[in-house]
Amino acid sequence: MPTLPVAAAQVAYHVVESTTGAERRLVLVHGTGSGGARFVWGELLDHFAATHTLVLPELSGTLATTDDGAPLTVETLASQVIAVIEAERAEGETVDLIGFSLGGAIVAAVAALRPDLIGRLVSMASFARPDHLGFQQSVRLWQSLADDPERFGRFATVLAFSPAFLGGVDAPTLAAINAGMTPDEGTLRHIDLDLRLDIRDLLPRITAPTLVVGNAKDALVPVELTRELAQGIPGSAYVELDSGHVTFAEQPERALKEVTAFLT
Repeated sequence: MPTLPVAAAQVAYHVVESTTGAERRLVLVHGTGSGGARFVWGELLDHFAATHTLVLPELSGTLATTDDGAPLTVETLASQVIAVIEAERAEGETVDLIGFSLGGAIVAAVAALRPDLIGRLVSMASFARPDHLGFQQSVRLWQSLADDPERFGRFATVLAFSPAFLGGVDAPTLAAINAGMTPDEGTLRHIDLDLRLDIRDLLPRITAPTLVVGNAKDALVPVELTRELAQGIPGSAYVELDSGHVTFAEQPERALKEVTAFLT
């Protein structure tokens, strides 16, 4: 796995070659959690590799990237994505960019700060401001469970998936989902940033064609915040799915259809 220095971090990233020989790059940016890119995107790589060569940064806070442990900022993480893009793109080439949750805000910032790098932009289940009282209450309660890993994981599951989806899984699957999010240092750094980030002033600077995907049953990011994100980006398209936060788990066919159609 290649790494590159970006300020105080050694940023790791993955490159997945296209299964069809496509050279155009698609950069996939993960959300909150130290598991990082493979944890979020792993089951989708074959699908996206049919149309793109994939680049997956591991942002500060993940297990694969080391840094000084300082509080994270949007600018810090955006600079890491920008550095990875510049390292992997051909001269003059633009890349397509998808971000999920926290990653959706980071890719929006990247598109605003470096419009010359971006072809098409997709932001999924994301938000531009943290000062929604429902969002603050849910995330601060989750944060407060850091001393109890079992409850932390169970509450993460409740935030991530709709009741209808969880009602359809068996007990071993539910146990595995509960164990998927742990209150380690990196995850807590991401949560801290979730509670502070504000990219509203950057949105009008985005010029790339943009698709924003919202989720009607999202218990983590209230869907009105995702709608606001779309409204703040000039000319963006918006699609809303009947899903909880983890879009690709609950509505995989519809989500992949919408995103693939937009990118191609």
